[in-house]
Amino acid sequence: MSSDSPLDPLDIDIDELLRESAIAAAEYDSEFGSAEFDEANQQELQDRQALRRVSGLSTELQDVNDAEYRQLRLEKVVLVGVWTQGTAVQAENSMKELAALAETAGSQVMEGFIQRRDRADPSTFIGSGKVQEVRQAVIATGADTVVCDGELSPAQLRSLESKLKVKVIDRTALILDIFAQHAKSREGKAQVELAQMSYMLPRLRGWGDSLSRQAGGIGGRGPGETKIETDRRRINDKMAKLRKEIKEMKVARDTKRHERTKNNIPAVAIAGYTNAGKSSLMNRITGAGVLVENALFATLDPTVRRVTASDGRVYTLADTVGFVRHLPHQLVEAFKSTLEEVGGADLIVHVVDGSDPDPRGQITAVRQVINELGGGDIPEIIAINKADVAAPEILMQILREESQAFAISARTGFGMATLLKAIETSLPRPRVEIRITIPFSRGDLVSAIHNRGEILSENYSEDGTIIHAMVDSDVKKRIEEALGAA
Repeated sequence: MSSDSPLDPLDIDIDELLRESAIAAAEYDSEFGSAEFDEANQQELQDRQALRRVSGLSTELQDVNDAEYRQLRLEKVVLVGVWTQGTAVQAENSMKELAALAETAGSQVMEGFIQRRDRADPSTFIGSGKVQEVRQAVIATGADTVVCDGELSPAQLRSLESKLKVKVIDRTALILDIFAQHAKSREGKAQVELAQMSYMLPRLRGWGDSLSRQAGGIGGRGPGETKIETDRRRINDKMAKLRKEIKEMKVARDTKRHERTKNNIPAVAIAGYTNAGKSSLMNRITGAGVLVENALFATLDPTVRRVTASDGRVYTLADTVGFVRHLPHQLVEAFKSTLEEVGGADLIVHVVDGSDPDPRGQITAVRQVINELGGGDIPEIIAINKADVAAPEILMQILREESQAFAISARTGFGMATLLKAIETSLPRPRVEIRITIPFSRGDLVSAIHNRGEILSENYSEDGTIIHAMVDSDVKKRIEEALGAA
């Protein structure tokens, strides 16, 4: 079976598919030496690794009450999860993902705990007995941070910190910290800051004299304004300013998108779980040079590139920020202007990590976010990446369950021709048929038909180029106006 032929989910020789994938991987390794070939030549990746956090930056609190006002610098951490639903395997996978998030943030995972409960404890997230067990692990390992696999309420956060005597953060704060590290563009930094402030606002609290009135003595008596109220007001003012800045930056993105829409250029968005290989796929198709790193949320800023299909038509391909289970609502709201590339696409290429133990869970999580963005009705192609290292049963399951699913490897190029053919076939097609002779002096019109139309036949005569094609109505109008004026 050729990797360039369409895959019929009902007639798949999985052994032959894996053999072809192994051959492609071997050829790639023999040509480039290692899978890190592309990464080693990326200056941005080298710069990021040069700023990695190192051992010795302790975050142990002198006063546990100052937790929210300290810079988040993780070192040795203990993970805590509450298993309320699903299978034990799903709970373990969730903890493995939390560990990967913690390591991406620059920490060293020392220990992990999973507790089976009907629901999280309203006071401490975990029960009092488990709190003591975690405290002993903190003392034994020398950990200075506890990371909880869930979003803690302000009361739970305060209670855990007072009992564990170390800083406690939840999954949301951990993801926000990774975004803050990886944000590069002005818009990305503003979006992350807005998300962090949205998260911080309900968790502000004051102690001791922080709750006293700002002024005292003659002229200062009365209701006054507490320090915590001042902090809330300042955060609200800053959030309003950030929203205004993001809205102004969104104008430029909307202008570019409007130009593509006006010219009826089809838009394809690459979406998928974080670290599934979206940027690698983008680089493989377009040579965009997007940062590639084996880390969660390595790239945050969207990249849009022009692609020419095999039939000459032009479409845009957009790489978007990765999704994750329980993606913080603050991030979805703050990154809406960026994620609009997904909601406004004509086609979504949904990249799935074939090597992940739960790819079906990835698909469900990504589709949930896509639906929130209004992209539930957009046609979708499933690209099962890392097919060269995926388990055969996982490949077979997804290929049979999804009508438009293809096994690929963005690293080696396996299956890429089949995927590109599927993308071109799924793009919206022009609906207006024309048969016209264009003078040789109007090559611009021929170029417009090639770029934005579908050529059915093209011949030449003494009078010019004879074209039979399917085009959009505005292209036909432009041709008629140009030839009529001539």
